[in-house]
Amino acid sequence: MSRREDIQNAYKLSGSLSNFYDGMMTCSTLPGKAICRLVWNMYKEKNTDYLEKALSAIPEDFEGRLLEVPVGTGVLTMPVYKTLPKAKITCLDYSKDMMASAEEKAKMMGIDNVSFLQGDVGRLPFEDETFDIVLSLNGFHAFPDKEAAYRETYRVLKKGGIFCGCFYIEGECKRTDFFIHTLYQSAGFFTPPYETKRSLQRRLENMYESADVSSIEGIGCFRCVK
Repeated sequence: MSRREDIQNAYKLSGSLSNFYDGMMTCSTLPGKAICRLVWNMYKEKNTDYLEKALSAIPEDFEGRLLEVPVGTGVLTMPVYKTLPKAKITCLDYSKDMMASAEEKAKMMGIDNVSFLQGDVGRLPFEDETFDIVLSLNGFHAFPDKEAAYRETYRVLKKGGIFCGCFYIEGECKRTDFFIHTLYQSAGFFTPPYETKRSLQRRLENMYESADVSSIEGIGCFRCVK
């Protein structure tokens, strides 16, 4: 199954649960489509494209250890984990409510190789070089201590491992920048400072052996090798 098919399954999962947040993340419900278009200047096709980029670094036959932080409600990744029965996956989130939703999805889909843990990305409770892949989808723009988050995700990644994912970057879509600064930030959903595409590329190149950064509207996607 391709990553694009995994994303399509996430859309179906969202529709079956009728959850506003999940619909927004997958651009698959009427309110979700409205938010994606208004705030992010995205239709479903662009939404699918950036998620596909963010998840493309995970091999389809992956059997190693993966950390996802934050897991959120799990709507974007549980369909992927369903296809990786030999992998050992750890999902961490600071929010108990969000993580409970992810756990519910895992149970509903019969996924038994995923463990869930409440924790802070700035103080990850793992030994150095524990994971083969660290995945972070739409989280870094919300982390209050981004420097600690970058350090910790790097620390727990094995040499030669992959750090990948996506999050909001400023300067790529004026419409999105406006909503982030006037609404999302004041509501406490997002926390400055924010990366630009250039600053993110420079930061990751300074930390990792190789780093690739691309953008679709106001979302930056990255893939790094330690």
